[in-house]
Amino acid sequence: MKALPEISGRDEFDALVVRTDYRDEAAWQAVVADMAQPWGDDGELEPAVHFVDDAAWADRTPDEVLNEARRDENLSVVFLADRVTMQSVHRALLVLDITEDEQEELDPMYYQELIDSGPPPREFRTAPAGVHDVHANLSIGNMDFAEFADAAFADPDRIYRSF
Repeated sequence: MKALPEISGRDEFDALVVRTDYRDEAAWQAVVADMAQPWGDDGELEPAVHFVDDAAWADRTPDEVLNEARRDENLSVVFLADRVTMQSVHRALLVLDITEDEQEELDPMYYQELIDSGPPPREFRTAPAGVHDVHANLSIGNMDFAEFADAAFADPDRIYRSF
């Protein structure tokens, strides 16, 4: 496969959405339109999204996208518009945690519950309207990735919608 183009032009406050499925243009346009809506408690916030819509990204795996996205040190999360997104009624994007797995040794005497719980979730799905909430809260450290993943996993469709 050809090398991926560099992700450039993203403002540090923009959510990064990478399109990896090019089979349904109407579905993609629906995703973009959903993310263009104002958000926040009263719809008072304007959306800030950087879309990567380049066929060079077609059929790329989440790991390939993560490897490129990790070059941006101001980024904590990336959203993929993949085949599942385009085929889903909810147009749920795949949310990927940018942070690298940290293999630190935990003292079992104090952290047994954390050790037993296994590795933290690295991905979940969100409705397009949830992109802004996830990105903003993770960017400022107001919430962590696992909190959003837990909310998604608690939903009957396993999709984060909003709190």
